[in-house]
Amino acid sequence: MHSGLLTGAMTKERVAAFPPDDFRRNAKNYQEPLLSRNLAIANFLKEIGARHGVSAGVIAISWTLANPAITAAIVGGRSPEQVEGTFPAATFHLPAAELQEIQTFLEANP
Repeated sequence: MHSGLLTGAMTKERVAAFPPDDFRRNAKNYQEPLLSRNLAIANFLKEIGARHGVSAGVIAISWTLANPAITAAIVGGRSPEQVEGTFPAATFHLPAAELQEIQTFLEANP
C-alpha cells in the first residue's frame, strides 16, 4: 500500500502532521511534487473503488494483480482492520475497461 499512500486515506494535512521520527517525512514519494501526484492517483483509485463498494487499496491490489508479469502482491497491515480492508482484493477483479481507465490516468499523470 506504499506506506499508506494507496489506501485512499492519506492527505497533505496528514503528511504534514507526521511525527518528526516518521520515516515517510524523508521519503521521496511523500515530498512534492510526487506527493501531489501520488495523492491524485490514490483519489482516482478511490473513485473507482466507490463504483464497486471497495477501497482504493482493493483497487490498487486488483490493478497490480491484473498485470500478467505479477504473480503475487505482498500487502501488509498494522491492525486487523487494515487487513480486513484489503481482504476483498483476494476475489475482486477489475473489468478491462477500468484497467484501461487506470492506465490512461497513469499515463496522463507521469
